[in-house]
Amino acid sequence: MDLKHIRVAMIGSGSWATALSKLLLNNLSQLNWFVRKPEDVAYFLNYKNNPRYLSSVDFPTEKIVFYTDLKACVAQSDLLILAVPSAFIHDTLQFLEESDLQAKIIFSAIKGIVPQHHLIVGEYLNTVYKVPIANIGVITGPCHAEEVALEKLSYLTLACQTSQHAQQLGQLLNCRYLKTTVSDDIYGTEYSAVLKNVVAVAGGICHGLGYGDNFLAVLVSNAIQEIKRFVDAVHPINRDINASAYLGDLLVTAYSQFSRNRTFGTMIGKGYSVKNAQLEMNMIAEGYYAVKCVYEINETHGINMPITNAVYNIIYKQSNIQKEIQELSDKLS
Repeated sequence: MDLKHIRVAMIGSGSWATALSKLLLNNLSQLNWFVRKPEDVAYFLNYKNNPRYLSSVDFPTEKIVFYTDLKACVAQSDLLILAVPSAFIHDTLQFLEESDLQAKIIFSAIKGIVPQHHLIVGEYLNTVYKVPIANIGVITGPCHAEEVALEKLSYLTLACQTSQHAQQLGQLLNCRYLKTTVSDDIYGTEYSAVLKNVVAVAGGICHGLGYGDNFLAVLVSNAIQEIKRFVDAVHPINRDINASAYLGDLLVTAYSQFSRNRTFGTMIGKGYSVKNAQLEMNMIAEGYYAVKCVYEINETHGINMPITNAVYNIIYKQSNIQKEIQELSDKLS
């Protein structure tokens, strides 16, 4: 596809969608952007920034065509980037037909599982909308939207079984503060991105209980092995689990001040209810939804996943937090 004439659409308007749009507009003459709320579009056009997320980022709105009609936005685009929280992607796409997506290249920047189907986004697009696997890709870290907004040097991994699609998107995203690498492991990178959010919630819970960095280091060391066991079971190929798309993404999410999953976990560890933590954050912690889906998927596989099980028991079974973490600590090495 000719990069000079490619029509790119951003689907979503959260912090990650905003950061990725900032990157794309370094290299695109026009970006189609689906923003659900008309009042947010009006604010964008008047003030040149997102009213809700990363509001310090100014946008060249003359290069943006905003849409509140998803079907129209998709029709006018060749490459779609999905950046809607996984819990809402099914409802967001429900008015589209299979035919709307057949000729599109679609990259998911969503680090979660579609809860209605227990499928990662790539599998969901392939199963529900019959999008060919060759046209589906994944955008994964290690990368936080906030640091992209601050133009701090960051790295992304673009996974797609059609390497040309990943390379082309890389050219559209690359700039002086963003570098990209290419992978063909769309399943492993996407599942790893889901699981690292669960681990970050676990790390936050431990932090909220008063555990220190020494314990967190052991937790994360065990977590990468748990992730490896899971991704190797659900999609067994030769992969280096220590590569930045897997281990790097886990580290930044488990340790960073910007990690909403760690923040959510910290609040749970300090005694907040799930509902109160979500209300105070006013942002989606993907790990909350992901842990239930992963736990239920694993009922079929029977993989040893003590960290995932502990987080699930705390959040969904209201198990005693101190007791769960103590039992988990006895299983770590």
